[in-house]
Amino acid sequence: MPYETSDRREFLAMATAAAASGMLSSQAVAAAPSQSTGANAMPNRTQQMIKPEFRFGLGGVPIGSEFEVVTDEDAMKTLEASWNAGVRYFDTSPWYGLGSAERRFGMFLHNQPRDSYMISTKVGKLLKASPRNDSRSNFPYGNSPNNVAFDYTADGVKRSIEDSLQRLGIDRIDVVFVHDISSDNKLLPRPWQEEFAVALKGAFPALSRMRDEGIIKAWGIGVNTPEPILRVMSESDPDVCLLASQYSLIDHANALNNVFPVARQRGVSFVVGSALNAGFISGSPRYNYGKNSWDIPAGHIAKRDKLRAIAAQFGVDLRTAALQFSAAPDVVVALIVGAHTDEQALANASSMKATIPPAFWEELKRQQLIEQSAPLPLMPT
Repeated sequence: MPYETSDRREFLAMATAAAASGMLSSQAVAAAPSQSTGANAMPNRTQQMIKPEFRFGLGGVPIGSEFEVVTDEDAMKTLEASWNAGVRYFDTSPWYGLGSAERRFGMFLHNQPRDSYMISTKVGKLLKASPRNDSRSNFPYGNSPNNVAFDYTADGVKRSIEDSLQRLGIDRIDVVFVHDISSDNKLLPRPWQEEFAVALKGAFPALSRMRDEGIIKAWGIGVNTPEPILRVMSESDPDVCLLASQYSLIDHANALNNVFPVARQRGVSFVVGSALNAGFISGSPRYNYGKNSWDIPAGHIAKRDKLRAIAAQFGVDLRTAALQFSAAPDVVVALIVGAHTDEQALANASSMKATIPPAFWEELKRQQLIEQSAPLPLMPT
């Protein structure tokens, strides 16, 4: 039965209703009270359905061999460990490993009851197999046979979803994000604004129709910069956007002060990705993504050093603090965290159950390492 427009932003609660029992109690951290408001604010139905709990999911970037070689066996162990830890939200993309991440997610998830988990994937990048492919130029640790072609048209969206369903081996996708239509995507054949104009006439209305017909439950865009999110909220009708690399302990002021207020007005929610800035906060020698991720701004390194010192003072695991911080805002309905080993998956899940003393957050604000208005995780109940 098609979903009515009035309740389409309830996608997370509906999609994960079967998984809610037995999972949320161990992974819930209450968000700070809503900062929203104003007579003109639209009701955020997604947020209302799941408040005060947030969802915790597994992100697919590492499983696509983004940073190092990950075997099928490694991927299955990671997925199984995540599942056993209670994870029931999985985010992937054709881009991650140029097909390998979707294939691996599907190898595991097609054996699980379909109504017991939620999955999101992405559109905008079509994969085409070729014996003379250049996949290693983008994923040097992978072995994909595919080239990528950008396509933000309505037909491209339909083709991408059908291809993803075949790679995943499942019968439906819950949430679709239009991927990397952003200034940081240097592989786009045209300036991102021109590709956005194509999506505005093609991908966006096509996804709205699919949502309103009940083919998918929700859609938005998934990007690493704020401008496309602000534009899609004002020029189209998304439900939820994947806010990647924009709300972390290192960098969150712009999202907090400029993006979130608009989202509240528009009734749009967020899934937050890269809360660790691609592992930087937890010690990886990179900051976010791309071929120059090793070129880390000195200011970010200095800030991480200060955060580490305060975490040590209060006996806090900095990775844990970073994950809980990124999940705290009222407009955030889910947090996705990547892992490529079962140990990482278990550590991430454990971080969402840990208790962090309020004095730690107070000290971060006192030293102006986080915004004074930043919502803070409350003590688990």
